[in-house]
Amino acid sequence: MMLRLAFYPLFRAIGRPKLLPFSLVISLTYRCNSRCSTCRVWERSAKEFSFEEWREFFLNLAPHTRLYYLTFSGGEPFLRDDIAQIVTEAARILRPALITIPTNGLLSRRIPSEVREMLDNMPAGTKLGINLSLDGVGEEHDRIRNVPGNWEKAMETYWALRAIRHPALILSIHTVISRFNVGRIGEIARALIGLKPDSYITEVAEEREELHTIGLPITPSAQEYRQAIKEVMEAIKGAKFSGLPRLTQAFRHEYYFLTERILRERRQVIPCYAGWASGHIAPDGDVWTCCTRAQPVGNLREYGYDLRPIWFGERVEEIRRSIKAGECYCPMANASYVNMLLNPPILLRALLQFSLSPSS
Repeated sequence: MMLRLAFYPLFRAIGRPKLLPFSLVISLTYRCNSRCSTCRVWERSAKEFSFEEWREFFLNLAPHTRLYYLTFSGGEPFLRDDIAQIVTEAARILRPALITIPTNGLLSRRIPSEVREMLDNMPAGTKLGINLSLDGVGEEHDRIRNVPGNWEKAMETYWALRAIRHPALILSIHTVISRFNVGRIGEIARALIGLKPDSYITEVAEEREELHTIGLPITPSAQEYRQAIKEVMEAIKGAKFSGLPRLTQAFRHEYYFLTERILRERRQVIPCYAGWASGHIAPDGDVWTCCTRAQPVGNLREYGYDLRPIWFGERVEEIRRSIKAGECYCPMANASYVNMLLNPPILLRALLQFSLSPSS
């Protein structure tokens, strides 16, 4: 894996060797049963890929790359009746090290059942991360998510997932820091860490084409975010994590400071590898370099469910040139993880942080 990573900077710099991404986000649906103040993805619609179409895509991809990180997102991904089938088939065929699924937790009976089915069929060596999205505590969370009773349903989901106790399961809590909660983020973080998740992570609300949030005043200022992150880091200080979540926290430590610089300097602080090492597939098979720009460079249905002619085609090169020229910038977490992994100074600092951090 590490040897392969060394070639992505060359791919970005000179176009050779041509490589498929090692990190991929798949949006299974735009449908969502939340109406979050920080997201309008539910306004979008798509002719969603069927299970058979996703399976064909996985089979075509498997001989040509080894995915390390695979995310199944939405909308609310658990609104797909066949989510367990899709995830377990991806795990069986692609053998990623980590599969992550974010959820709002509203489907409190369905989600634990589907997760158990996934875990029962998960191949050895693949971890399953479930990220429960909580942006406040109690009624505050319900107000931000615009769904009465969201907190209560999410707590039912959390404790049902907590009871599973499977070695492949990583149960995380995820908070979006926005202008709606930035002033109380320290109190929120302390309360959520008190639930003792395997990992606690935050991400800043941002304007994304995918989410229909371009122009919405949802992102806190760099100054507000800087103070919020100080409080998050203080809240995390007393927590102890182990295994992969401990490594994740080390990278998050670097991610938070990177995000603050991006918000403050309004530029790519480190080179972005979206379109080279990371990518995104929309529910209808459109291929994007990332969900922030959400610009289709081809549709898998038109290319026999094969990513290669799209990823190595002419249409993606125009966007790559734009990204490389720094014409966009964002702190989107999935892409940022990849960017940090391919940035030697940050990688070394994260590994040092990991080696020094306490474990449970």
